[in-house]
Amino acid sequence: MISPSKWIAGAFVLAACAFSSFAVAADADSRADDDAFLLLRDAARQDDVAKADFYADRLTSYSIPSYVDYYRLKPRLKLLNDDQFRDFLNRYQGSAIADRFRNDWLLELGRKRDWATFDEQYPQFVLNDDTQLKCYALMSRVQKGERVAADARALLVAPPGYGEACGSLITALAQSGQFDSNDLYAQLRLAGETNATGPARRTMLLLGGSDARIAQAIDLPALALAKGAGISRAEHETYIVALGRMARSSLKLAVLALDKAASKLSAQERAIAWATIALPASQSLAPEASDYWLKSEGAPLSIDQMLWKTRIALRDENWPQVMASIRAMPDTLRNDPAWVYWLGRALKAEGSGQVTPDAAALFSSISDQNNFYGLLSLEELGRQVSIPPAGRPITQAEIAAVAANPGFQRALKFFGMRLRFEGTREWNWELRKMSERQHLAAAEFARQNNILDRMVNTSDRTRIEVDYTQRYPSPHDDVMSPATQTLGLDKAWVYGLIRQESRFIMDAQSHVGASGLMQVMPSTGRYVAKKIGLTDFVQDMLSDVRTNVLLGTNYLNMVLGGLDGSQVLASAAYNAGPGRLRIWRATMTRPLEGAIFAETIPYAETRTYVKNVMTNATYYAALFENRPQSLKMRLGTVGPKGTNTANTAPADLP
Repeated sequence: MISPSKWIAGAFVLAACAFSSFAVAADADSRADDDAFLLLRDAARQDDVAKADFYADRLTSYSIPSYVDYYRLKPRLKLLNDDQFRDFLNRYQGSAIADRFRNDWLLELGRKRDWATFDEQYPQFVLNDDTQLKCYALMSRVQKGERVAADARALLVAPPGYGEACGSLITALAQSGQFDSNDLYAQLRLAGETNATGPARRTMLLLGGSDARIAQAIDLPALALAKGAGISRAEHETYIVALGRMARSSLKLAVLALDKAASKLSAQERAIAWATIALPASQSLAPEASDYWLKSEGAPLSIDQMLWKTRIALRDENWPQVMASIRAMPDTLRNDPAWVYWLGRALKAEGSGQVTPDAAALFSSISDQNNFYGLLSLEELGRQVSIPPAGRPITQAEIAAVAANPGFQRALKFFGMRLRFEGTREWNWELRKMSERQHLAAAEFARQNNILDRMVNTSDRTRIEVDYTQRYPSPHDDVMSPATQTLGLDKAWVYGLIRQESRFIMDAQSHVGASGLMQVMPSTGRYVAKKIGLTDFVQDMLSDVRTNVLLGTNYLNMVLGGLDGSQVLASAAYNAGPGRLRIWRATMTRPLEGAIFAETIPYAETRTYVKNVMTNATYYAALFENRPQSLKMRLGTVGPKGTNTANTAPADLP
């Protein structure tokens, strides 16, 4: 992770020639042209052919003709013939937008079942990141008589995103005999687990059961349970799905319903039913979850069930069960750094707290990774995170080569128009073809253009040559240092939180309305402003760096004061809200290792968030203090409510 890397110094002045090619392109477009382009984009999104033609006709000399042509064609995709698709791909061959257009065409080819043309084009789809296309590709192979069931089982794990393609694939597999009833019932339970009523109905029809009853089991589980378990397997499986849905709102009622119907179910069905209840019990951190998993022994488990069975064993510090659960995972899951680390810890526990050779091999296999479990594994091997000496600086010529790249020029133009999706697509497309050295030059180019999220993301991809000032920047230190010093906050932790919250995008807006560097909610801003006497606060002030940091750090300090000074707990509360954190903490009966608490946070977003914030903070501390740092020490131990210091948080803290 650290020792073989070379840290590349990161303070450079961009050569004038590096800007010249982009400046010409940017200046060629008037504000009116840019406005017309935005309206063209909106028309394409609305599938409005007339408006798309109108605005495209006004942009005949626009600096990004490929996107003008794409947005003109997008509303009429279903009307285009193969020659028109090929013409666009030939004109813009090798570009990001051409790959996007090929994606669109492949979806149309799959919809029309034109497998000959689909098979010709699919290998040329570079990103290959569309689940629908992966399902169509398997359908094409099924039509040729190929056996694809194993590939399909690995792919079909998220029913809410199945759409027409994956639904049709399941039908094709059932009709060709490649999926048997066990496969279909597994899909049915997965649809129930993920609240996917449409896929559940389609699957039940393939099984010859009632699609109306399975829909009721998902949407109105109490009514479905009131009808009883029935006689047939389809009725039993419908009842089991209803148990899982009921357990999400009332664990007690779900358990009572299962006990009532247990005699009508086979031993295998009872085990499956307990696993179905155990998952929501685990996700609510119910103390009975361990017992439910014991009763589910022998049941086939979904990915989420495997993960939560392991997490509950972790929370109980039942190391033999942790080991058994991880070893029962498929290879793709078991090789995730989280489960490599926890298997190593289970082996260590088996060895009376000593790192056994097998445990050391597991820790070593991920100790070069810059993530949460890479750092923890490094510490298990007796080392801590440190920043190595600087390596060979990036030259102005290397940065100028990036600046002259048309893809990066397009990206900068899009970022300037606040089209972050398009800008990021163009930026990442160019990175595919670049060496590590070029990645660092691109990251420096991003720094010089104040696109810090791209700098961080780009620099994060290198493994041999590493620039930690790019990966962990500390902008606005003139604001951050006094703000954190006044409150006594750990500046490394606050920067670690900002890196995760906004990636230093000052105008970042979340889907729930949070704003700015520290992603402060308007209601939170008003609350904190009132508490600290900022009487002239208005919502627009959240876009000001000083105000955003002032409010964000004060709120973070209030949260921290109510959580025994634990950075782990405060990070979780900052993301999920103090109320949810209080609920999670109330389930604790004894102190937990910080890493175990983080891994067993019920919300996936918050779980990832906390692990990333704490990892970030450890690296920032290593940079700021210029000495080795311990992530494990920073995580500490998390106790039940009130086990350490007094609560200093306001009672009405939002």
